[in-house]
Amino acid sequence: MELLFLGTGTSTGVPEIGCSCKVCTSSDPRDYRTRTSLLVKTQGKNILIDCGPDFRSQMLTHQISQIDGVLITHEHYDHVGGLDDLRPFAREKAIDIFAEEDVAEAIATRIPYVFYTNRYPGVPNLKIHKITMESFSVAGVPVIPVRLRHACLPILGYRIGNMAYLTDLKYIPEEEFVKLKGLDILIINALHHRVHMSHQNLDEALANIRRINPGKAYLIHMSHRMGLHAEIETQLPDHIEFAYDGLKVACPACDQCPDKGEQPV
Repeated sequence: MELLFLGTGTSTGVPEIGCSCKVCTSSDPRDYRTRTSLLVKTQGKNILIDCGPDFRSQMLTHQISQIDGVLITHEHYDHVGGLDDLRPFAREKAIDIFAEEDVAEAIATRIPYVFYTNRYPGVPNLKIHKITMESFSVAGVPVIPVRLRHACLPILGYRIGNMAYLTDLKYIPEEEFVKLKGLDILIINALHHRVHMSHQNLDEALANIRRINPGKAYLIHMSHRMGLHAEIETQLPDHIEFAYDGLKVACPACDQCPDKGEQPV
């Protein structure tokens, strides 16, 4: 398994429009953060988690030409705003989109032209699969949904193999921690240092990482208020890192993985 961090920023991205703070004017490419999204490469498949408004530029930057399925965590625009740009990936067959029922309905309401019975030629060919809290498969790859709370909004994280992706959470319901045992890699959100109503701050993220106890943890969904990457990374324990756009991470047990050597593009 290989993970490609397509985006690691919060809903406004970094730099934030109109801001001249030291992070937004930094020349360090790690301080340039598009909206949060992850590409999971495993078993010869490319699985996208969330498809935000920066999706097109992310695909062009990394020259991605294969998407085998899309997991949606929730309906907020910074996580679904790029779905229309999936059209080049859906010329041969429909792209499978996996989302909870209320999220699927929100998507269909926002881009109804995609789901008309008689669709206009050229619109993206998307097939929405309404998922529950039961495990399911994406292109043959098993996925376990994890219930999270984004303030009062129920959203989803996902576990694939020994990797879990948890974004936009404020807290994890107690009964869901059992799904997060034995992780090699945990990806989890940390907005900034101050308390926020609907997102974890850094201290809250670190507390959840200590409890889950993964082999390695990566922080995502940061705002410019987190600080300069070069400065804040020195404050973290050795097994925890701030992710950045373009970071690639291989499964630590890749020699034992059945997809060793496969490189979908």
